[in-house]
Amino acid sequence: MLTGALLILAPLFLGFAFALSNRRLMTAIHYTVEGLVYFILALLGLSLGQMEGLLGQLGTMAGQVSALVLVLLVANMLGLWLFHRWAPLDTGEQTGEGRPGYRRLFLAGLKPLLAVLVGALLGYFLFPELPLVDDVATGALMFLLFLIGLQLRNAGLSLRKLLMNRQGLGIALALVASSLVAGLALIPVLQVPWHQALALASGFGWYSLSGIVIGDALGPAWGGVAFLNDVLREIIALALIPLVITARPAMAIGYGGATAMDFTLPVIRSSGGLACVPVAIASGFLLSFLSPVLMGVFLSFG
Repeated sequence: MLTGALLILAPLFLGFAFALSNRRLMTAIHYTVEGLVYFILALLGLSLGQMEGLLGQLGTMAGQVSALVLVLLVANMLGLWLFHRWAPLDTGEQTGEGRPGYRRLFLAGLKPLLAVLVGALLGYFLFPELPLVDDVATGALMFLLFLIGLQLRNAGLSLRKLLMNRQGLGIALALVASSLVAGLALIPVLQVPWHQALALASGFGWYSLSGIVIGDALGPAWGGVAFLNDVLREIIALALIPLVITARPAMAIGYGGATAMDFTLPVIRSSGGLACVPVAIASGFLLSFLSPVLMGVFLSFG
């Protein structure tokens, strides 16, 4: 029963076991990870395009994605607000630095959607019977997780310091707890077993992971739902962070999920100041580890 969970977790922890010092190698790993992400997303789209009755299921998928995004947004904001009330984060004086180019960031946030769309069009029109797509996607995901493990280990971050960052740890745990509560609330809406609902709620914004893992376990339709839910979280976070980070930094950092340590970090830094950076990195780092752990464990009950 735990075989699927181990397949997800083993490459990540194996990569985390290796300490590297070669900068050129780490740069190559960075670009390989970036390329693999879009390759995996294109394969996810290809699987969607090959799915029988795809057009007839689009309306159902849209409703499922809307329910996931809305319920998770409300639950996460409430959970993070409660954490903020319990342990408020003082961001100090703002630096007054210029805002990042939000148009550029939003366009970058749309790139994953474009990769999936291209893959879906190829699968629907050109390769409706292409074999081994899921096997290739799973293999690519395992390699991606191994490389991400290497990146996390060699990012110059002390695991001890990250785990001892009370704000980052608290924000991550508040997001996890509120997401799992939302997952349970979504069971009658999504009409799936409890462990599948909790797995769907455990992506925390890591769309390249959740789309393939969920798709491999539950089928391409649910993989598409998981992907869209998590990529929309990232896009919403880009709009939300500048609006709330000054008054409620925990809510802004936490809703970014796993992306708080990379994609949404520039927005967090420019909008919230330097004090938010170590908290965001700690929170994003912990969620990046917890997401595959929780998805693997929940899906192992299937």
